[in-house]
Amino acid sequence: MTDEPHIIQRVLDGDAESFRLLVERYAGPVVGMIRNVTGDARDCEDLAQDVFLAAFARLKTFDPARSRFSTWLLTIARNMSINLLKKRRSRASVEPPQPPDDEGPLERVTRQEAFARLDAALRSLPDRQRRALTLVEFEGLSYEEAAVIEGTRIGTIKSRVSRAKAALGEVLRACHEDDK
Repeated sequence: MTDEPHIIQRVLDGDAESFRLLVERYAGPVVGMIRNVTGDARDCEDLAQDVFLAAFARLKTFDPARSRFSTWLLTIARNMSINLLKKRRSRASVEPPQPPDDEGPLERVTRQEAFARLDAALRSLPDRQRRALTLVEFEGLSYEEAAVIEGTRIGTIKSRVSRAKAALGEVLRACHEDDK
């Protein structure tokens, strides 16, 4: 968003309505981050609202010299998601996307099974690896941005992503062998 610094300044100057533009721009990535960290599709919208309320309340602490707004916002989403997990101490599975209407029953079942396996494989990863993979591969952030969000070094993020991919590959290969 090229006009982002201007919008942030307008909000800081008292134009609270301008924050809506930031919400519209980042609602999808925030909800995606929450869903991928928590593994729970049910409460994503509610937690996303809480994330945006927290960001609005803390906007004056945002420093564009330290990070992009998206990195700062996704860090808040990550932290609030982790806090939610700590409160719950249990994880729900991510609901697989709905198949297209033109699929037949066999294709639909096959697709659902594939998504269930992928979901199980993702949930089997250690939290740090899953978060790093989610940030880089699903959210499309750079390793540098993921490192800022996770509060660690770039090399650590690269290592976590690499290990997560290797572990996912092993789990999915084992599932494929079971199908033969």
